[in-house]
Amino acid sequence: MRVRLPSWTATLTWKSACFIVVMCCSLAAVLGALVHVEVTRQTVATAREKALGKLNDASRAYEAGEMLPPESGLDPAGLPEELRALALSGQRGTLVADYEGRPMMWAAAPADGKALATAVDYGQSARTISGLDNAIIGSSVLAIGGTLLVGAFAVTRVTRRLHQTATVARRITQGDLDARVRDPRTKDPSRHQDEVATVAAALDTMAGSLQAKLQSEQRFTADVAHELRTPLTGLQAASELLPESRATELVQERVRTMGRLTEDLLEISRLDSGSEVVETDLHQLGRLAQRVVRASGTATEVVVLRDAHVETDRRRLERVLGNLVANAHKHGRAPVVVTVDGPVVTVRDHGDGYPDYLVAHGPQRFRTGGAGKGHGLGLTIAVGQAEVIGAKLVFRQAADGEGGAEAVLTLVEASVT
Repeated sequence: MRVRLPSWTATLTWKSACFIVVMCCSLAAVLGALVHVEVTRQTVATAREKALGKLNDASRAYEAGEMLPPESGLDPAGLPEELRALALSGQRGTLVADYEGRPMMWAAAPADGKALATAVDYGQSARTISGLDNAIIGSSVLAIGGTLLVGAFAVTRVTRRLHQTATVARRITQGDLDARVRDPRTKDPSRHQDEVATVAAALDTMAGSLQAKLQSEQRFTADVAHELRTPLTGLQAASELLPESRATELVQERVRTMGRLTEDLLEISRLDSGSEVVETDLHQLGRLAQRVVRASGTATEVVVLRDAHVETDRRRLERVLGNLVANAHKHGRAPVVVTVDGPVVTVRDHGDGYPDYLVAHGPQRFRTGGAGKGHGLGLTIAVGQAEVIGAKLVFRQAADGEGGAEAVLTLVEASVT
């Protein structure tokens, strides 16, 4: 099985810290090994030179029949066997070995078929090498710790700026087009910009361009809708004066359709601008759903499994439910059922279900995805008004196997004392 690491191991801070530790440890190991080898070589060479010098003195004293220097003699106790064998073979040599619990540098040479040997205390040299190793380890630990702290501080500054940029990007995605990173490095021409500042500047520029474009489109939509209201009012009045006929009915029906479209466009422009003001009050959800169905004039069944009180804007909630019921009858098939279960209202039809694009991405303006008449604005307005009152609207296919579509509106239940 593949081991799943914790989520924090994927962060840039963690990866940078691991990289710093690995590089520092590798560098410390290489430098420590080089220093250890060089110092040990020099220390051993010094001790060997001293031991050989003492061995020369012992050889001269032995040849002259004089007293040998201290810790010197023929086949002395403690002489390593491999060094003794080397001397008996007619060669000189040195070797480090312990004698009576102390490290000694031994030197031996042949003398009348025996091994003339001498010893030099190697304890100080061994302690010097051991102290150097400890100093290398200690300094490496301190250097790694210091480097890690400095590196973590530097990386954290970068990741903090990246997190800020990501947060601003998410705010823009959620509709806050006024959000900006405003990295100080992008405002001061004398300061060099790093990659994070470049990304922040690009995000701010993109957000500004997107905001300007959307505001232009919102103004255009609102202006068009306002300009259409006056001639449509005149057309409606004029159509009422026409003699009764099939042609007159068609004209009046088209005028009413254009009037509804104009009002929908005005409502969408207000939703896009974010200028809507919510007027909340406490309402009984089951009774409100029944009132919406009666006002729609459609054959819609209302089922109240559990009634609830919600604190919301009644006009906007009725607009959402009315649009959902109208869409179910226009694009679905009967029976259409509105179910109230606590703060959740489900509008269900038994048609062919929602188009795949609508379930995946939500409703799109002027796209209905079916053969029914409409402009695709009813569900768009329902989504916008649901967001205004703080409700969650989800579109899905019915899961009971009977076909059809479900629009599920979830509100916040109010506590009634």
